[in-house]
Amino acid sequence: MGSGYWSTDVYEAARSYRARTGASAFAHTDSGATTVHPALDPYGVTVRESRDSDDHPESLAIAVLFDVTGSMGTVPRVLQTKLPSLLGLLQRKGYVEHPHILFGGIGDATCDRAPLQIGQFEADNRMDDDLGRILLEGGGGGQMTESYELAMYFMARHTSIDCHDRRGRRGYLFMIGDELAYPVVKRREIEKVIGDRVAEDIPVREIVRELRTRYDVYFIIPEGSYHAADPRLKEFWRDLLGQNVLFLDDLDAVCETIALTVGLGEESIDLETGLEHLREMGSDAGPSVSRALARLEASRVPVAVSPGPRGLGGSGRGAGTTRL
Repeated sequence: MGSGYWSTDVYEAARSYRARTGASAFAHTDSGATTVHPALDPYGVTVRESRDSDDHPESLAIAVLFDVTGSMGTVPRVLQTKLPSLLGLLQRKGYVEHPHILFGGIGDATCDRAPLQIGQFEADNRMDDDLGRILLEGGGGGQMTESYELAMYFMARHTSIDCHDRRGRRGYLFMIGDELAYPVVKRREIEKVIGDRVAEDIPVREIVRELRTRYDVYFIIPEGSYHAADPRLKEFWRDLLGQNVLFLDDLDAVCETIALTVGLGEESIDLETGLEHLREMGSDAGPSVSRALARLEASRVPVAVSPGPRGLGGSGRGAGTTRL
């Protein structure tokens, strides 16, 4: 997947049509649906693909998965309204020439009807369609855990991304939530939700280690959300991901935070340049983005060159490189 081009004109036409007719941007949820949309159902999926094409010869996979339980259900609605801003920063400001973006939702496999929803990697307005198909279930089990580990399992073992497989460059995975993962990926939940049969439960640390060979993984915690102030949340995710845990005090700034994080990771910008881009586009997200990314900016070090996969060379930025 990932052919075609994003059109802000097409996006605005769809938005205007919904405004005139009273239609919802999240038609699947607002129709009263109670199950995963077939296009986002992970069961039986071999892989979600980010492939190079004539339109996008050097694709870069960017996945954004968000908790759809409780108060976190507002996140996809914010993302949907900010899609033009996200694409504008990534492409028009030169952070990434050929982004392929996947959206998905995370619930709780112990109790929710839609514990995992995974769209396709898209380069055009079909990414907006996938957002509209996400079921905003608003459930959760009432405890301080959601099935992030199941989502990470899917991304580690059921995605195929040419940026990594052909050029040795990791993609990006952003998860947005305010709870802990379960300590293991349970084999019975893997089989029920995804359809794989594995011999035993997989420790969450093991699946994170596997996932990070293919993706730079970030966890965004919206400050002010239900569990954001609980020290266990910060300790849990920092223990797994280190400085890649981002605390965001304005949820409306989530798209800008994602875009500048990718720009920093690709070494297309430094933080001050990214903040200037936000000012140029009239965004008031700069202060929140600056606070969220200050720790990440301070930790940046030069990339280290290593051999690419299957003997690929290390010439050119990103070819056979590892972002530290």
